[in-house]
Amino acid sequence: MAKNSNIEWTDHTFNPWWGCQKVSPACANCYAETWARRVGADVWGAKSKRRFFGPNHWQEPLHWNTDAQREGQRKRVFCASMADVFEGRAELDAPRRRLWEVIRVTPWLDWLLLTKRPENIGRMAPWTATWPANVWIGTSVENQEWAKKRLPLLLQHPAKRRFLSCEPLLGPLDLSSWTVKRPSELHPIDWIIAGGESGPNARPMLPGWARTLRDQCQQSGIPFHFKQWGHWAPVAGRRNRNTQTVLSFWDDVAGEEVYMEAKGKKQAGRRLDGTTWDEIPKAA
Repeated sequence: MAKNSNIEWTDHTFNPWWGCQKVSPACANCYAETWARRVGADVWGAKSKRRFFGPNHWQEPLHWNTDAQREGQRKRVFCASMADVFEGRAELDAPRRRLWEVIRVTPWLDWLLLTKRPENIGRMAPWTATWPANVWIGTSVENQEWAKKRLPLLLQHPAKRRFLSCEPLLGPLDLSSWTVKRPSELHPIDWIIAGGESGPNARPMLPGWARTLRDQCQQSGIPFHFKQWGHWAPVAGRRNRNTQTVLSFWDDVAGEEVYMEAKGKKQAGRRLDGTTWDEIPKAA
């Protein structure tokens, strides 16, 4: 689907199909839905059909695996940027089984399966007690409410790597229940990705939210990847600025008023307190 992906934390992206249905606040301004509509694909929502692909599409991961083996360097594959692998629809059962087979025959690729439906992992994934070394599973966690709902469902599975995508980060997160005070029956968090929302309707990610998440990762020894500020970035204040593009917010975590400017993703950048956080866990 996309060799040499533009997404900072992966090498390739692969979609077994296109389409999904919104399930939580993080989905409100879904970039994948926007992109699908832009190219004329009506694949979003419960009543819309999903878009499927032919044999050439399914051969691409096999080529990536061959290249990775020849280079002697493992590659990460984000699956799926335009769908949810664990969406519960009957017509997805066949391509899902095909995906499991592709994962089996591509041992040089680490497959990053990100879902907003961790409750379906147990009945849809073909692995139980023993997971392949090249399968990482993750869930989206946009605020504390959804952390409480999704994290226990994710961490019960003994995949070799478990990760969180806190993007868009819509509120402060306290992960101590699953890190410092982690119950013994749950597996650890191996990686956290954080970032703000992009696009003209984006909701700001306040600096205190990002900083405390970074600090929790450092305290717990969890690799932290700061993907982007998104559409809004922190600035010193309104002075000599367009007040329509700079808004003030009360940052509960920082305990202070902060100013955020609508700069756009590219200009806002991805440095947090002057540092680019590119930490990624080692392959299993």
